Amino acid sequence: MARLSAFLSGLLFGLGLLLAGMANPGKVLAFLDLAGAWDPSLALVMAGAIAVAALPLHLAGKRSRALLGGSIQLPTRRDLDARLIVGSLLFGVGWGIAGICPGPAVAILLTWHWQSALFVAAMLGGMLIFTALEGRRGR
Repeated sequence: MARLSAFLSGLLFGLGLLLAGMANPGKVLAFLDLAGAWDPSLALVMAGAIAVAALPLHLAGKRSRALLGGSIQLPTRRDLDARLIVGSLLFGVGWGIAGICPGPAVAILLTWHWQSALFVAAMLGGMLIFTALEGRRGR
């Protein structure tokens, strides 16, 4: 049941990304172009996502177990450190250059465009580098 729930949640999330235009790099780049032909529609998508997630996230914080019985693992840290800031900046720069973030990148792999495959390969490479660096850091 947990795997089916995860699959259906991922499918719904991917469909939402596609319908919202988040998988269209041109639309994303137009949203980021504040000095040019700015397209504010993705701000509405983000506001809608926050509104939809607010109540379930609040309720999850009051529970000790998930609906399917697993443990709930919500972040507890509230501080900002250099790693978080640098990681956020790298994510933002990558998003601004490519017009794609990780969720939509996986969704648009089905278009078979080489650019999406290159983006996902670079993203996976970055994850591997991070994992290797974290392994060295923990020693």
